[in-house]
Amino acid sequence: MAEAILSGLAGLIAGVSALHWSHLVMIAIGGILLYLGIKKDFEPLLLVPIGFGCILVNIPLAGLMEEEGFLRVIYNMGILNELFPLLIFVGIGAMTDFRPVLENPYTFLLGAAGQFGIFLTLIIALALGFPYNEAVTIGIIGACDGPTVIYVASKYAKELLGPCSVAAYSYMSLVPLLQPPIMRMLTTKKERETIMKTHQKTVSDTTALLFPVVITVVGGLIAPMGLPLLATIMLGNFMKESGAVARLTKASENEIANIVTLFLGLAIGGTMNGEVFVKPQTLLILGLGLLAICLDTVFGVLFGKVLYYVTGGKVNPLIGAAGISAFPMSARVVQKEGQKWNKKSYLLMHAMGANAGGQVGSVMAAAVMLSVLKAMGVI
Repeated sequence: MAEAILSGLAGLIAGVSALHWSHLVMIAIGGILLYLGIKKDFEPLLLVPIGFGCILVNIPLAGLMEEEGFLRVIYNMGILNELFPLLIFVGIGAMTDFRPVLENPYTFLLGAAGQFGIFLTLIIALALGFPYNEAVTIGIIGACDGPTVIYVASKYAKELLGPCSVAAYSYMSLVPLLQPPIMRMLTTKKERETIMKTHQKTVSDTTALLFPVVITVVGGLIAPMGLPLLATIMLGNFMKESGAVARLTKASENEIANIVTLFLGLAIGGTMNGEVFVKPQTLLILGLGLLAICLDTVFGVLFGKVLYYVTGGKVNPLIGAAGISAFPMSARVVQKEGQKWNKKSYLLMHAMGANAGGQVGSVMAAAVMLSVLKAMGVI
């Protein structure tokens, strides 16, 4: 009995002595992520497993991220080979309705404008000395699209997977706080009060079914390096629109997405070891990611203003803020902001079109940049 007690005390002393100050910092950050997910309802499906995984990996001597450790097995199973983010995209595609985009094709342009911040942040990151592959990964944070960030980071910048993933999902959850001040700053009261007519167009089932196939083929030819991202989201949407595989569609957007989200969050949390995570570069990455998302919102709203003047005041520029890929959160933010200024304004369907366009736009932006890096011989 005495030996067992002494052994336990020795283990306790060893664990405490191995505790680095950075571990305590990350355990606190893990607690903050849990708080934001549970109490503030900020993307709880991801922040809760990420926060818990962050706490686990910062307990010294547990070896959870060492070879054959619990978190390492999950990481190797779906992050190292990019499987988890691609499975998530199948689920996103199954949940996405592209009909608002097809009914109002100009919203595709808003989705494209909402990606400008990615490329500007890429240039800034390069100017700050980040290598091309890391600069692309940092820029992609601006897409506000977690799976895209994880895919690019896990494939081309594994050392940035933790900070970039946390930045993407944290900022995505903060979209309701980040976007409204920018929207108000760049628009006039008259512009914000604009009522947009809802067109009674109907997109045929054939058009909706052909859309994901055409986008996959065209996008794959333009930027083949990003085809896995584009193909998986379009596969999910094709299954949804076909109506022939309801069980697969339901599984993709529910059971598969839920299970993969749990594993994905734990694996990301497992990369947040304090001794690796707590350094000036991490703060710089978080700052650049925030800049990217703000710039995406700025360019989306500014292009909305262009459409406002081109159409003679028929387009509310607020919908440009939905051009980022935070689907459908930013569309709801636009609807809420529009209602503040005009109770008769219903922007949701128009914003959903821009939001769906942004979903495709962010994937295409990543695909184009990866294809350019491939052509340059960087990857």
